[in-house]
Parts: sequence; structure tokens; C-alpha cells
Amino acid sequence: MKKKVIIIILFILILLLIPIPFKLRDGGSTEYRAILYSVTKYNRLSEIVDDGTTKYISGTEIKVLGFEVYNDVVESIEGEDNSKIEDSSGKISTVLTLEDEIQADTIWCGTFQLIWNDLKNDLAKQDIVFSPQLEVVENLNKETFTIDDISEESYYKKIGTTSIELKEEIENAIKEKFNETSSILDDFDWENARPEDYFLYVMLKKEFEFETEFEEVENGKFGEYDDIEFFGIETDETGSLRSQVQVLYYDSKDNFAIKLKTKQNDEVILCKNPEGNTFNEIYQNILTKQSEYGGEEYLQEGELLKIPNIKIDEKNEITEVENKSFLFSNGDEYKISKALQTIEFELDRKGGRITSEAGMMVQRQSIEFEPEEKREFFIDNTFAIFLVEEEKDTPYFAGFINDITKFQ
Repeated sequence: MKKKVIIIILFILILLLIPIPFKLRDGGSTEYRAILYSVTKYNRLSEIVDDGTTKYISGTEIKVLGFEVYNDVVESIEGEDNSKIEDSSGKISTVLTLEDEIQADTIWCGTFQLIWNDLKNDLAKQDIVFSPQLEVVENLNKETFTIDDISEESYYKKIGTTSIELKEEIENAIKEKFNETSSILDDFDWENARPEDYFLYVMLKKEFEFETEFEEVENGKFGEYDDIEFFGIETDETGSLRSQVQVLYYDSKDNFAIKLKTKQNDEVILCKNPEGNTFNEIYQNILTKQSEYGGEEYLQEGELLKIPNIKIDEKNEITEVENKSFLFSNGDEYKISKALQTIEFELDRKGGRITSEAGMMVQRQSIEFEPEEKREFFIDNTFAIFLVEEEKDTPYFAGFINDITKFQ
């Protein structure tokens, strides 16, 4: 009997020492030892695939079914480049700056950057520094978008001591300037504010029209997606539509960028199969290729255009910057108790509109703390879009679109 017990114990010990293989999504595999008594959570892993010998694990947590993987497993996984893993959650992602790394189906608008600039320059009077510092905060501190990049008539901005009176002032101001109501102000706690707390707010609103409405184009495919709504140019007997489209560069039907002109001072830039890991990289690559392009700058007779309709309505709480202490230049300690941003954007054959809000409540902490063939300009697969005012160097809206069904 004792021999059997000893054999069983030895067998279990051998099992515990056998390396357990985990195969990552890209097909590479690594072996790590594991122990049998707990479960640990780690972030930023999309999937571990079952190859018949390994366990299947899905989601943003590694739950090793009764095992706890040692730290070197986590280091290996976090070292993998997951920035381009497709998001299967069905949601559109939002980044806070033009310098943040993006993935498929991501948007940005400059509204949150504007109130961050005010937090940094008018209230803190120095860079915002968390401990530990966040990369997104470093990017926000760079102020890659400012009020110089947008016309004054297109935005309303306010900083003040948090109070019901300030809320009412903002509501009246956006109603008068834009005939709009806020979709975020009621989400903040106005009743329990203290005299040393602050609120920062901005609304951006733009509407633009094409001089001539583009043609309706039959629904069709976008990548692997069917029955997608498009507009563009199919006939254009007068040439008025082609004159609204400037070709920034054209390498092939799958690699080009164009600019749509509007009645206003807004330009819509569309780039099929964009290159770059951030919106700023993509935009700068477009400008570089444009400067090197020597082909026809406008659509020629018989050349076609197809662009998908876009409709976005996103509201996000920016939790990564909330409830982290930082200092004003005078030594006072503050935290962002709540931060929200909305982005509504539409584009169709008539033109487009964008409305975006951002709000931030900041509380003081207690003291204790050229081709020979006819070119095709079909935006029917992954593309980037930028909105920029004429004569400005920086866009005020950007999007990277892969799954068009999220945008219609």
C-alpha cells in the first residue's frame, strides 16, 4: 500500500515538472512550467489556440484552467506584437491622440486633446505626470492638435469651477452657437462638487456639402462584406463631379489617396490601404507620396469612383486617465474623476457632418493623499479618412476603417 502511495506521489511530481506547451496565435509555441492550484489573470492576450494538445483560452484574460503560469510566460506573451490583431468585439476603438498606435476600426477626434491642453497649460501649468506615467499621457502632453488647427466658429470651449451654474452656462452656449444639446453633461456629478474642483468642456461641430452631389452607386462588396452602401461617380457627363476629386497619388487600384473638395473650407482625404501605425504616420505618408506623385491630379473621363457611406455614433469613457493623481505646478494634488468623449460623424453623397464633445471633471485630492489603363478609385476595402481645414497642417478627425459594417 505504501509503495502505491509513493508511486502515485512520484507520478504527480513528475507531471508537475513536465513543461506544458502553449501555442500563440501566430503559430509560435513556447513551453513553460506550471503549478496546479490557482488561476491568474493577465491582460493584452487575444487568444491561445487549441492545436489538439493545448488548452483553448479566449478573451483578454489568460485563465489556464486550474494552472498558474509563471511570470516568464506573461513576459513572453506581452512581448508579442498584438497591435494589429483584429478586434472581434464588434466595437469601434477610439484613440486620444494622433500619436497613439491604432488597429483596425479606430477613430480619433481632437476634442479631448483640446481640453487636455487646457488642463495642462491653464490649470496644472505643467505636463501632466502620473506614477507610473502612461504612454497615452505622454502623447497628450505633446499637444499634436491645438485650437490653431480648427477655426473658432467650429468649436466652443469652457473651463471653470464645477457647479450647476457652469453646467447651465455650457448648455446655453452650445444651444446658441450650434443649436445642440449635450449628451455628456448629465453624466457628471455636479451636486457634490467643491469650490476647488474644475470642469473642462469642448464641443466641435462641422457641416460641409459637396458643390455637386455625387451619384448613388449600387450596393456592393467591401472586402468580405456584402450589400454595402456606396456613392461616387459612374457617368458624370458634365465632368462636374470629377472636378471635385483631386488625386493625391495613385500607385494602383489598391493603393491610392484622393481628396474630396467641399463648398466650405473642409477637405475629405481618403487613402486606400494606408501605411503607418498611427494616424500621424499615415497622414505624413500620404503627404510624402503626394509630393512625389507625377501623375494626373484629377479623374479623367471614364474613370470611376466608389466611396462607402459612413455613419459613426460613439460615446466613450476614458477610464485610462481617471482616478490617477498628478500635481499642479503649485504642488496641489488633483485627479481626473471622470472623462468622456463623443464622436458623431456621417458622410454620404451630399456631404458630411461631425459633432464631438469632450468633458473632464478634475477634483483636488485631500491633503492626506500615372497609369496607361483607366484608373479605378473604389474605396471598397481597408482605408483611412481624415478631415482637415484648408490651409491647416493637422486634421481634426481621423478614421481607420476595416469592417465597414460597424460604420453603416
